[in-house]
Amino acid sequence: MKKPWNLPDSTVYSLATYNENKVNMNICTYVTPISMKPKLYAIAVYENTKTLELLRTNPICVLQLLNPSQYNLVTYLGKKTGHNFDKHAYLIKRNLLELWQNHLVLKNTSALLMLEKIDENKSFGDHVVFVFKVIQSKTFAQELLNNKLLIQKKMIRA
Repeated sequence: MKKPWNLPDSTVYSLATYNENKVNMNICTYVTPISMKPKLYAIAVYENTKTLELLRTNPICVLQLLNPSQYNLVTYLGKKTGHNFDKHAYLIKRNLLELWQNHLVLKNTSALLMLEKIDENKSFGDHVVFVFKVIQSKTFAQELLNNKLLIQKKMIRA
């Protein structure tokens, strides 16, 4: 039987955060729109991560809705820390990045949302909750990477 938090077939995202000309990316599934006007998103970011560190120094980031073809990136973007693994170099070496609105993002995502941090809430458990305003967005495909596929590929447990 699935764990209750794995019952919803959640979309898998990567949050791109920036430090000068380098990008760091993580994997996140604790993401939800919370307002239509203005367009706002809440994203929970894991404690003690490079992503958290960069969000505290740069309010602009890009939320990437991953395409099912990108499931193999979960191992590198989600199971390795940016403190010990240079995700920027890894992605550049494999020619997986492109520019969108002057920001490095993954090629072949299903959608992109440029976000601006407007609030940071205290830590809840092992995550910090951020609220972001959507500055710009673009949809490329309707197929989304989800937990179901990651379970099928044995990348996460049900």
